[in-house]
Amino acid sequence: MKLTDLDIIVTAPPAPGWGGRYWILVKLQTDIGITGWGECYASSVGPVAMEAVIRDVFERYFEGENPENIERLFRRTYSSGFTQRPDLTVMGAFSGLEIACWDILGKDRDRPVYALLGGLMNERLRAYTYLYPLEHHNISDFWTSPEMAAESALAMVDKGYTAVKFDPAGPYTMRGGHMPAMSDISMSVAFCAAIREAVGNKADLLFGTHGQFNTAGAIRLGQALEPYSPLWFEEPTPPDNLEDMARVAKNVRIPVATGERLTTKSEFAAVLRAGAAEILQPALGRAGGIWEMKKVAAIAECYNAQMAPHLYAGPVEWAANIHLAASIPNLLMIETIETEFHDALIASSIKVENGFVTPPTTPGLGIEVNETLARQHKFDGNGLHLQMQDAPCDYVNGNSFAGGAPPKS
Repeated sequence: MKLTDLDIIVTAPPAPGWGGRYWILVKLQTDIGITGWGECYASSVGPVAMEAVIRDVFERYFEGENPENIERLFRRTYSSGFTQRPDLTVMGAFSGLEIACWDILGKDRDRPVYALLGGLMNERLRAYTYLYPLEHHNISDFWTSPEMAAESALAMVDKGYTAVKFDPAGPYTMRGGHMPAMSDISMSVAFCAAIREAVGNKADLLFGTHGQFNTAGAIRLGQALEPYSPLWFEEPTPPDNLEDMARVAKNVRIPVATGERLTTKSEFAAVLRAGAAEILQPALGRAGGIWEMKKVAAIAECYNAQMAPHLYAGPVEWAANIHLAASIPNLLMIETIETEFHDALIASSIKVENGFVTPPTTPGLGIEVNETLARQHKFDGNGLHLQMQDAPCDYVNGNSFAGGAPPKS
């Protein structure tokens, strides 16, 4: 069996765009007629440029190769251009192609992907959701309303979720880590207090940030949140200085989680060696794919650390997360995004039920991609999947961080 053809679809979820401005889906064909789907979670360059990178990686290393040779494909791509070091864009391209190879292998063997990764470890996967506005909420007001957040959290608990994530701590900006405004700390405390009061002990609180604080600021914020016992404090400082994040971990009595902006076992192992986090959150469409993150999970076992695959993308990456999660012993939970578009894009082939996901038993990733729907929603903007804010933290008028993204920018 050999890989013969590549197709790329850049599809845009309808506004408000839960999951980002666009999702980059890749479709691989083989000489025996099997098709595999993957998703590249890459946002450091625009989709036109990223398509060129994906095609280059495919034509150099994947075309004509047996999709069984995952390790060889990784080593070739990782070493591309005499680098042999993590490269966010190249590994983003590789990750989606690698996921598609696993889909092909599972279909060829008539087995789900997790069966090829050591078998089924977890028969039910605990899921969590970000807090999004309910239908009757004003979207603009939601991000600074502890009351609306608490109402959304209670609705998610009623659906069966046992963990909810939210991030009211202000903007993430291109200026790097900053000291939070006192209003940011007060707002964050108010969110935690309202949500904890609403859900009681029925759900864990997952406090999200985006690496936006300097070390002292992250410690101040984290210590203020301790009375509400969040399960994690997500990426409190920029991901490029692990020693700083380790200082936060040592000074805040909330487990630190990180990983959505990291790629390959090299970067994740460095997190564990530094003592910077106890919960790893790989985005499989960026981090190196399924096999590379299976290795990371094994390394994490040695540090008694847990895995919580990240999702701010489409349902193909979600499917990859599910198969990894089903196969590892140190799973904490997986992120989910439930929208009509996410569901329709994979023809409802995987569902969240009562806050848990049951791994599919069908071959490959276990999803049926609605290719027609994906093409009908072609992305035609010029914004990135996610974008940093240029303006600095506002210490006078306060700050807010709005989820989602417009369809064009």
